[in-house]
Amino acid sequence: MLKNFKKVAAVALLGAVCVGCNNMSAVKHLPYPETKRGEVTDNYFGTVVADPYRWLEDDNSAETAEWVKAQNAVTENYLAQIPFRDAIRDRLKQLFNYTKESSPEKHGDWWYYSYNDGLQNQSVIYRTKDLKERGEVFLDPNKLADDGTVALVTSSFSKDGRYFSYSASASGSDWVEIRVIDTETKEHLDDRINWVKFSGVCWAPDSKSFYYSAYDAPKEGVYSSKNEYQKVYFHKLGDKQTDDKLVYVDRKHPLRYFFGEADSEGKWLFVSSTEGTSGSEILFKNLKDRDFRILLKGFKYDYEIVECKGDELFFRTNEDASNYALKKINLKTFKQEVVIPEDKQNLLNKVGTCGGYIFANYLEDAQSKIRQFDFDGKFVRDVEVPEIGTISGFGGGDTDEELYFTLTNYTSPMSSYHFDLKSGKVTLLKRPKVAFDPDLFVTKQVFFSSKDGTKVPMFISHRKDIKLDGKNPCYLYAYGGFQINLSPSFNPSAIMFMEQGGIHCVANLRGGSEYGEEWHKAGMLANKQNVFDDFISAAEYLIREKYTSSSKLAIAGGSNGGLLVGACEVQRPDLYAVCLPAVGVMDMLRFHKFTIGWGWGTEYGTSDNPEQFKYIYKYSPLHNIREGVKYPATLVTTGDHDDRVVPAHSFKFAATMQHCQAGNAPVLIRIDSKAGHGAGKPTSKRIDEAADCYAFLFQNVDVPYRLISK
Repeated sequence: MLKNFKKVAAVALLGAVCVGCNNMSAVKHLPYPETKRGEVTDNYFGTVVADPYRWLEDDNSAETAEWVKAQNAVTENYLAQIPFRDAIRDRLKQLFNYTKESSPEKHGDWWYYSYNDGLQNQSVIYRTKDLKERGEVFLDPNKLADDGTVALVTSSFSKDGRYFSYSASASGSDWVEIRVIDTETKEHLDDRINWVKFSGVCWAPDSKSFYYSAYDAPKEGVYSSKNEYQKVYFHKLGDKQTDDKLVYVDRKHPLRYFFGEADSEGKWLFVSSTEGTSGSEILFKNLKDRDFRILLKGFKYDYEIVECKGDELFFRTNEDASNYALKKINLKTFKQEVVIPEDKQNLLNKVGTCGGYIFANYLEDAQSKIRQFDFDGKFVRDVEVPEIGTISGFGGGDTDEELYFTLTNYTSPMSSYHFDLKSGKVTLLKRPKVAFDPDLFVTKQVFFSSKDGTKVPMFISHRKDIKLDGKNPCYLYAYGGFQINLSPSFNPSAIMFMEQGGIHCVANLRGGSEYGEEWHKAGMLANKQNVFDDFISAAEYLIREKYTSSSKLAIAGGSNGGLLVGACEVQRPDLYAVCLPAVGVMDMLRFHKFTIGWGWGTEYGTSDNPEQFKYIYKYSPLHNIREGVKYPATLVTTGDHDDRVVPAHSFKFAATMQHCQAGNAPVLIRIDSKAGHGAGKPTSKRIDEAADCYAFLFQNVDVPYRLISK
């Protein structure tokens, strides 16, 4: 453990091995693979758009497989030449090697929690009857695959705690298989549910059956074909999946998601529906009735079920409340009441219930605040937590008198705390030991002005001894979409970067919902350019305030954040030294034609609409790359099993960028095998990918990487 700042500085300056000075000319990439350019074109309302790399969309072809192999060979050859790549990987292993433990939950007579001793590929589920003891292994996902590429996606317990269901994903795919374990014997039942995507299990009150959502088995293109007509099913333990009862299907609307859940008394059944990633509708029926009725009509607003008590449904919504409110509706009279009104200043981000209380998790400038209420909406207390950061938990059973929650931030991994519902007392349960001294670093929040004058927040973390002289490497990350909020979280890779004098930044762009639905709407559809303007303004702020300079600035983001990086790279190639787009949506004209890409139409619009085509085409990363432009050093990353943002997006973007690049900076693509969109990725793969990205970063900015030993 590094004990104090002076020791870090001494090791860095006196015991360092400087291997990156003037390093940009030391490593050369092999010639890019020859990528044939076809003659495919599409006519969008009179605008003819070329798509020369359409053939790369066929992920089953031998030709695409050869291209992937050749590209990976060029990338690996380049990365292998970087002399400090192994040193980065070794340090990341040290930083990743800390215990990761969730807050415990009581089911039956046992407390259950997930635990990772440090470098395990997947966290293990343990259980104990005494929280002072580790207890026993209940389920070890690492035994589901030798290489750790099978991960748990969702899990839930039956009402009586007798059965445990989980959904498992192989190689990062969104397709999951649902299995069930008898908690008395710890043995798997024979039940297997397949062709499930974006659905967990909702147990029925009898604890012997559950609801789930699934698609028909794809006829071809398991990882790329379009998914339509999601259906809700009812499964009884012991039955075959083919015998499951179809509960709900909408034959008129193939492009909607549906999820079923029952109340705890077995009286009401609800189906939540959405046409994409925002806006929803709630259907319901008495289980004695045949047909569903609309309870909360969609799809202008969001409705999220919190709990059903008797004949009253409690739900979180942004209807007439941009920052969300908690309401309830009587299922017989349809009378609505506000339980917790909208806070005009802070976002009501989540709502949980436990022990007869409601716990409202607010975001105040993207940082968590917890307030306790009773079910009549009467304020009880603000929960006093010891640190600023992101809080998760605050849920439990109706008769519980205590609960456990977790808290994390940019310099502290997840710690767990005990909360007494009656007294409001918070007590630390466990804090992991880490291979660095958190006191050496600082995080602050700043607000910068975007192009249109909007104030946008950004978290900036770095070593306390940093000098704002414009000479620091800087890593700027953001997302900006789909109501996703970037609140403080811990990333061991960021610690490694900051140890090297790097500045790690996370910007809370429009498109998220850090400031409510209006913040989200200001970054979607025709307003999407606001998100890119926010990100560009964040980069300009960091340069203007001497945190960094263009020659030392890297930008990064994944999925919608990959789109963000790609769009900003082609709009302002002069502003950055390195671009790291991961699993990005790069082809904005065709994203809706693969897997569940249609679900993003509510956020982006689609090229099928003439007005939406106009503004999408203006910023689509793939279609705005220009020949003769000097682009920054670019490392595109994707996975061969990504069936959310299919890898063709990254393939076509990389091929086009390589074709058009006029400068000397490398444009490479790293295509991981047996990997998907990112969720559930094994620890070993996370470390390898981070090592490669940061090695590429240091290699292509004008600063040294110094090997710091403990």
